[in-house]
Parts: sequence; structure tokens; C-alpha cells
Amino acid sequence: MPKKPFIPVPPMAELPSAEEIDVQEVLRKYISGEIDLICVLGPTASGKTRYAVQLARKMNELLAASFVPEQRMLHVEIISADSRQVYRGMDIGTGKDLAEYEEIPYHLIDIVDAGCKYNIFEYQRDFEKTYRDIVERGCIPILCGGSGLYIEAATCGYSLPEVPADPELRASLEKESTEELVARLAALKPLHNTTDYDTRKRLIRALEIAIYESEHPVQRTSFLPKNTYYIGTLVSRDERNAKIDRRLDARLKEGMVEEIQGLLDGTHPALASDSGKAADSKAVAAEDLIYYGLEYKFVTLYLTGVLTHDQMRTQLATAIHQFAKRQMTWFRGMERKGIRIHWTKP
Repeated sequence: MPKKPFIPVPPMAELPSAEEIDVQEVLRKYISGEIDLICVLGPTASGKTRYAVQLARKMNELLAASFVPEQRMLHVEIISADSRQVYRGMDIGTGKDLAEYEEIPYHLIDIVDAGCKYNIFEYQRDFEKTYRDIVERGCIPILCGGSGLYIEAATCGYSLPEVPADPELRASLEKESTEELVARLAALKPLHNTTDYDTRKRLIRALEIAIYESEHPVQRTSFLPKNTYYIGTLVSRDERNAKIDRRLDARLKEGMVEEIQGLLDGTHPALASDSGKAADSKAVAAEDLIYYGLEYKFVTLYLTGVLTHDQMRTQLATAIHQFAKRQMTWFRGMERKGIRIHWTKP
């Protein structure tokens, strides 16, 4: 029997070097204007929320000890950069851990109903509004989360136009070749960003936006941070996966399945109407919960009979491990683009 060919396993990417964060120096940079936002990022189960809260408390202590009168008025507030914690009622599955914040104000959590499809433009708009409010009140914002796209939308100066979808135009563009679409896009705007056309879906959306902007005045965001100090929470892959598994089992015991069942059948308190009557509540469709991915996808598949409980637990754990790996890949990609992330062990 012939031997199978040897396929070498590629080595795992090395972790970035950890460093000690000088909180007093970071605070000095913010007060002096060298930076205008602090961002705590990291993959799921890396301890970023707890670290951000501890950082906020330490900064508050330093501010309270300051002898500069106007600085005594400052305090720190946290803005979430999590694409699923925006939804009301999706608490255990998204790991909101609201009790961790205690006295630290937080923003952009529980701002839309479960079942909605909140998007990146809406996040940038809401972040900008929240960031401006915090800064204008003389307080210090910390952005905290693991959604790389949301973090970049908030901190990298993207200017996202609010352009509605045009199904008729999209159907028409679908009939054209990729080369024709690229040529049309190039005639409307400089092609600086190759991600505009690395897939047909993105190419058509970029062309849809360019055509709309050529015919309509578009309101763009402008009040965004320009100099962000990024702190990354660093854990090894094995440690991270072990924490993911422990946290998943804890959430299952805490009632994650029951939470999602309540969303499906309309009995979750977050779904109640303004009158507070359960009869007025609106159940969330299974396909909408599956759309949110991870916990909401796999538990919904279990509750609808597609998976057994054991299959759900196993497949969900694997999916979260893979998701955390993709998050780290995104953050390392930010570094390759020139963004300095100060990695530290939380």
C-alpha cells in the first residue's frame, strides 16, 4: 500500500511581544492632545472588557489625584465596538457582562432591537455622535471591542456615505462583465482602494455608491478621532481556546439556550412593546437569529431540530475558536498597514 505524501503543517504565527502599558503616560498623551482616543481591542475571550474597565478606573484615580482644577471634572467612558452587543435581548450569547462596568459609563450597547440588521454605516454614525458628546463634555473616551471592521470605521478616518440600496440598478449591473464594471467605476472615481473591486459584490456596491454620489449630495461623517492609541489584549492560542470553552459552558448553564428560545417565541422581556405587554411582543425569526452567527446560529439550529445538543456544543466551540483566529488575523493586518498596537497581557 503506497504511503501517503507528507504534508508539512505550517507553523503557527508567533504572538506579538507583550509590553507594560504606562497608564499615566497614556493619560498625559490624551490630555496634551497627542492622542484623541484610546482603543482596547482583542479577540474574543482575551479579557478586553475587563481590561478596559480597569484602565478607565486607573485613569479616573489619576485624574482625581490631579492638582489641576479643570482636570478634576474629567472621567472616562467606554464606547463598545461589538457588532452584536448593539442588540437588546442578546445578552448572554454576546457576552455583554454589563455588571463588569459598574460605575463606568458605557455606550452603544442595547441600542437596537433584536431582529434588526444594524450596519457599519449606522455604527460609524452612532460612534461619531457618542464620541463627540463624550469629548465635548470634557470626558475621555475608550473604544473597546473585537469587531475589527467597526474599530477601523471609527478610528481610521473612513468616510462612509449613507447610500440606499437600489435593487433595479444592482440587477442591471449584474448583467455586465467585471471588466465593464471596473471601467465604469474608474470613470466615476479614482481606484485607490482595491477592496472596492476584489469581489463582484463589493464592485457592484462601490459602483452603486459612486453613481448615487454623482447624482445626489451625500452627507458624510467628519467628527472622528485622528490619533488613536491602540492597546491589544494578548493571550496564547491554547489559553484563548481554553477560555472560550469554559465561557461557552458557563453561558449554557447561565441560560443562553433559554434566552434564544425567548427571542424565537417572543417571550423575551426585551421584545415587549412600549406598553410592556407580552402579547404585544414580536418574536425574532429563526433566519434572523442565524444571520447573527456563532451562538445565535448554532443554538437556533439546535432549537429548530437541525442539530443535537452535543452537535451544537461541539460545532459552536469550533466556530468560536475559528472566529477568534480571524479576529487576530484582522488585527495583525492592521499592523501591516502601519497601525501601532501596544500588546499587553491583561
